[in-house]
Amino acid sequence: MTDSPRPRAPRTALADRWRDTLLAARAGAPGPDPLPYAENLLDRWDEPQRRYHTTAHLTAVLDRIDALAGYAADVQAVRLAAWFHDAVYRPDRTENEERSAALAERALPEAGVADGVTAEVARLVRLTVTHDPADGDRNGEVLCDADLAVLAGGPQEYAAYAAQVREEYGFVPDAAFRAGRADVLRQLLALPRLFRTPHGAAEWEARARHNLATELELLEPSGPR
Repeated sequence: MTDSPRPRAPRTALADRWRDTLLAARAGAPGPDPLPYAENLLDRWDEPQRRYHTTAHLTAVLDRIDALAGYAADVQAVRLAAWFHDAVYRPDRTENEERSAALAERALPEAGVADGVTAEVARLVRLTVTHDPADGDRNGEVLCDADLAVLAGGPQEYAAYAAQVREEYGFVPDAAFRAGRADVLRQLLALPRLFRTPHGAAEWEARARHNLATELELLEPSGPR
């Protein structure tokens, strides 16, 4: 398998977005310089094992949160959760979300963020294990919709996403990857709704389900079992 170039986003623009979000989340409280925290997080998002979970993915999630901001109860907490939700990412590990949440719990109080906001960020990061927020969880709905919106891409965008995921799991033999990936697709398709915000439900749900079903069909030529 030939690795494709890793999609990346400009670090300076992302560092500026981090600074603005962190200062807003502090709500006027004092704290250290935001830049070292941005650099640490961006170094994590630029690790060489990543093909999909890169700064390009982070930027896309932040952009979608901006579009969905009106649905959130605390959009700054959601934005912080986006920064941390894949900050720890090893495709050969299963505890990435928990370790990412724990990183947020360590870093944010040191960065001047109140305990209540820190707890909400960590909760949101852990929610990305299932992408299944409870009814009325407005922050969870926005984060999960923003994270899953890639599923609703056009044919080329979705194919690129699927290829990048496969590259991240390049150490897994084809048969095992196909079985594992099919399980993930079935779990997503089994959700009553992939998208919970009104925008996500209207704009992304049908196309995402079509893409997931098509990929599953390709993984299982005889059809879903």
